[in-house]
Amino acid sequence: MPTRRYVTVTLHGGRPEAVSAAAGFIDGMTTHGITSLVKGEHLEALGAAGDVEELLPDNEQRSELAVVFGGDGSILRAAEWALPLDIPVLGVNLGHVGFLAELESHQAGSLISHVVERNYTVEERMTIDTVVTDAAGAQMWQSFAINEVSLEKLARERMIEVLVRVDGRALSRWGTDGVLMSTPTGSTAYAFSANGPVLWPDIDALLLVPLSAHALFSRPLVIGPHSTISIEVLPSDESKAVVWCDGRRSTDIAEGMVVTARVGTHRLRLARISERPFVDRLVRKFALPVEGWRGVAERGRQHAD
Repeated sequence: MPTRRYVTVTLHGGRPEAVSAAAGFIDGMTTHGITSLVKGEHLEALGAAGDVEELLPDNEQRSELAVVFGGDGSILRAAEWALPLDIPVLGVNLGHVGFLAELESHQAGSLISHVVERNYTVEERMTIDTVVTDAAGAQMWQSFAINEVSLEKLARERMIEVLVRVDGRALSRWGTDGVLMSTPTGSTAYAFSANGPVLWPDIDALLLVPLSAHALFSRPLVIGPHSTISIEVLPSDESKAVVWCDGRRSTDIAEGMVVTARVGTHRLRLARISERPFVDRLVRKFALPVEGWRGVAERGRQHAD
């Protein structure tokens, strides 16, 4: 008797197109004898779509794949659950840029056969583990990030003073709006908006990006995967700050506290249906102009010949 198969289905609950796409996918899974696990909050909308069970701690590890209908925010929410379980995540983009997603909404029709036949590969992405300690070195908070850990000022009108260390050695002191510590995956997210470089996702490295720092040396830095970054909040007129992980989990920071980041224990597993190179994904997502005046001129010369 064949082993019963399960997939987890998550979605952006506030979007009718996400509910519709997820219901169609669940119907396809049911046709092929695959049970879909969904969170309790989505049971009412998706319970009648086919063979559906509520996602619970006693059945979540049975899932072979998590399929997400939504944008990158929805994928990050699903990844919070999937990461410690080492379950691959496959995103269907219903948002805007959607760098983490594998398929666009108009390609969702091909998804069912790929999942049924397990016709996909799994790509691993680096994550960040972060710890916040007080002035005495006692641990106050810990979390993880898929995109970035951001230390940001709380007061709009003031900067924070920070001392950045790499592997315990002082690097620079900045008066700044904040500091980002990003993964290569996050280099196309917040770090990109802060003028950081784009890193290819197969690179293992930490990206350090100051936010509007008042300093002569305040360039983004790419730091090796075996190094540790720590940022100490120094006393100032207004030294209160906040740490965010992926813009989803946060804790307040006071003077003397230290935020430490290193390569994470778990790696995000992204399911990929195609072997599309990252450069193609970059061009498509940002609509980069790959045919400029040089290409036009070259075609003109070819016609003349």
